[in-house]
Order: sequence, then C-alpha cells, then structure tokens
Amino acid sequence: MSQEGDPWKDQRPSTDLDSKPGPAPAARWPAIAFVVSLVVMVLALHRAFPEAMRTPDDWTDLAYRLGIVVLVCAGGFRALQGPLSQHLRHAAVWTAIIAVLALGYAYRDDLAGVGRRLQLAFSGGDPVSLREHELAIPRDEGGGFTVVARVNGERVRFLVDTGASETVLSPDDARRLGVDVDNLSFDRQSETANGLGYGAGWSADRLDVGDIRLDAFPMTINKAPMSTSLLGMSFLGRLESFEARGNTLTLKWRDGAD
Repeated sequence: MSQEGDPWKDQRPSTDLDSKPGPAPAARWPAIAFVVSLVVMVLALHRAFPEAMRTPDDWTDLAYRLGIVVLVCAGGFRALQGPLSQHLRHAAVWTAIIAVLALGYAYRDDLAGVGRRLQLAFSGGDPVSLREHELAIPRDEGGGFTVVARVNGERVRFLVDTGASETVLSPDDARRLGVDVDNLSFDRQSETANGLGYGAGWSADRLDVGDIRLDAFPMTINKAPMSTSLLGMSFLGRLESFEARGNTLTLKWRDGAD
C-alpha cells in the first residue's frame, strides 16, 4: 500500500524550535562592533583623564555601569530577529564615531607629531620647519646629516660638517652654479683627511637653508673632486644653536642671522 507524503505531517504540534529562526549571523556584527567601540572609548577617556579613576571603587562603579549598558544593549540586539532597524544601525555608527574621536583626543599629543615625522622621513634632504626660527634635518642613510640648500637659487646638496671651518663647494657644484672653475686661483691651503688641500675663495650672492637666508655668503671652492659639498662652521657658527639628537639635527637662529 503506497502512501504519498506523511499523513501525520500536518498534525504535528509546532514547537518554538521549528517556528523561531536563530539569530542571523549578520546581526551579531553590530553588537560586537558596539562592545569593541565602547571598550576603546573607555580606554581612550582613561588615558585623557587619568585622574578620574583613582581608587578600586571608581573602577568597580564604572564596571557596574558599563555592565548595565551592555546588558540592555544585548537584550535589544537579541530581541531583534531578522534585519536590524535603521535607527540601530545609526546608533552603532555614532558609537564608533564617538570612540574614534575620544581615541584621537586621548592621543592628540602623539598624533600631532605624526605629520612632522612623515615630513622628515620623506624630506629627501630638504629641511623641515618645526616652528618659527627652528629647522630639523633628518639623518641620512650614511649616518650623517645631509641638507639641500639653495645657492644663488640653485639646489645644492651639502653634508653638515662641524669639523670644517668653512663652507666648501665641490668643483662640480660650482660649475653648475656657473662658476668658471678652471680660471680660479686655488691659493688657499687646508688640512684634510686626505692630506693638504687647495681651494679658491668665492662669495655666493645668497645662501638659503630652509627659511634661513644669508646674503653675500663667503665659500671655498675645492680644487680636488668631492662627493658632496660641505656645510661648515662658517654657516653653523652664525646660528643661535645646533643640536644633533637621535636621528635629527635641529638648527635655531636669531633674528639677525637671516
């Protein structure tokens, strides 16, 4: 005797497990995001206002209040079956926004230096202005401090050298500036790491290192080839101060130095 289907199928009592679907996985993510955002916001506010939580009782009271908030919100999320309402989505978004703003406020001092550090990292030798009358030069890959200055408007790369009494131009840099190197009189002698060196006196109409401007600046053009020009004490000595700390050389100058 054949029978189609199950004759008792329509007579079975329905249960809650049959009629009530479980929570959709997508509905859990806003709840998780809400809890994470709440934790981040609390940590950020604690960093911004550390004096507010001084005793264990303060932390206990905070945990109690947060527990109530999480319990109420969890009940609201659990009560929703199916798609979340638009209002709940907006609430989750605003909670995340508030958490980000609180985190930014807590770390405002650290974030303030991020742009400056990026400038130093990608400056390519150009000095970075820290504040009025203060420049920073990053350490190069070779361990020295190389700065790109302008001599009579032309870019020239200098190695900062506190052991050099004068600012010295390489012959190649001098030629780029339009100096007739072959007709110079190299009558200046100086002791170098490679022995006795010879140079010729020359004056730049203008030397610019960042915001520092020096007019009629005397230099020496070296006779022998050099890998780079040198920015010596004839420049550094006219500053208010210079200091190498870590990977940064800081230059400060007086009002009358530029």
